[in-house]
Amino acid sequence: MLTFLDLAPLQQDLLESISPDDNHLVSGEPGTGKSVLAVHRAALLDLMGHPTVLLARSNLLRQQLATDAAAVGSPVPVLTFHRWLINWYQRATGKAPARTEDGLFDWVELMSAALSVGAGHLEHLVVDEGQDLPQQFYQLCRVLGIRMTVFADEHQRITDTQSTLVEIEQAMGRTTHHEITGNQRNSRPVAALAGHFHLGSDPLPLPDRDGPVPELLQHTGNGRRFAGWLSAYATANPGRSIGVILGHTRAQQELFTEISRLPNGLQVQMYIGDAPEGRYRTLNPGKAGISIINRASVKGLGFDTVIVPDTHIDNGDPTAAELRMRYYVMATRTRQELYLCYAGGREPSILEDVPAGMLRRSIM
Repeated sequence: MLTFLDLAPLQQDLLESISPDDNHLVSGEPGTGKSVLAVHRAALLDLMGHPTVLLARSNLLRQQLATDAAAVGSPVPVLTFHRWLINWYQRATGKAPARTEDGLFDWVELMSAALSVGAGHLEHLVVDEGQDLPQQFYQLCRVLGIRMTVFADEHQRITDTQSTLVEIEQAMGRTTHHEITGNQRNSRPVAALAGHFHLGSDPLPLPDRDGPVPELLQHTGNGRRFAGWLSAYATANPGRSIGVILGHTRAQQELFTEISRLPNGLQVQMYIGDAPEGRYRTLNPGKAGISIINRASVKGLGFDTVIVPDTHIDNGDPTAAELRMRYYVMATRTRQELYLCYAGGREPSILEDVPAGMLRRSIM
């Protein structure tokens, strides 16, 4: 985790320029350090005497933020927004919030409680990956008079329930919008490939740092053979954090089992979002070795190498916004190498039109 003095000058300037008493929205593409800035923003607010909570939507990102906050010596609580909402509602009403039939929060009931309680002296909220939270959450915080600093990139939205930057600003009310630039994570070839999937009208600026061209790797679909290739890669690169991103929980479990059968002594982590509390609900993304993660949990994280074994499951409309944003998110998780892999004889439609200069083709 970077200290304040280790941050890029633009990042330091941003933290020093935003006031503690207003609402702020900070937007930027992947790699600009939004998660790092969120941790430092929360720590600075706490040092200035403002009670502060750092929020994320996913439990896995919450774990990463909590680790980073501890690394900079910050005592700020780090919660999922679900947990914060439940805690607030229980304090306000003495009971647990109701849910709709599909398991989501009943925002009508929550807003009714907020209107009854009215604005109070609640903690400042710092939100990372703010596009992941629904617009109703920001509206609720506005009614409660909560000051917020939200870090977001609307081009990383992958469901219809998430929020655009305009929706976040409208819901929060009076808000100062800042933009942070400068990709600190990705190499130039990786950023170029991510730009191919980017939905914005303007091309993304490319970083100066060079690196390997991302690779599209064809494999047979044999789980044991793929596990052997992955094991050999991890053994040859013992200091690297390797994020293996899969689309389905069953595929995660199958790969984990195959690697565990190999006599390689590798330490493998796996995170399953709907697992009960225990071994598969805790993961350290910065740890060297293999981390097996679902696509739904990967936003906000970063690895030295990213491997996506199952791009063959993506044979839908290659122009679909949700699919392109998903690849934009997955590609931008890596600091060094990126492998997009598929089984079968035909490239996935989402990758067929990627120029050869952006994506090197090979066979396992």
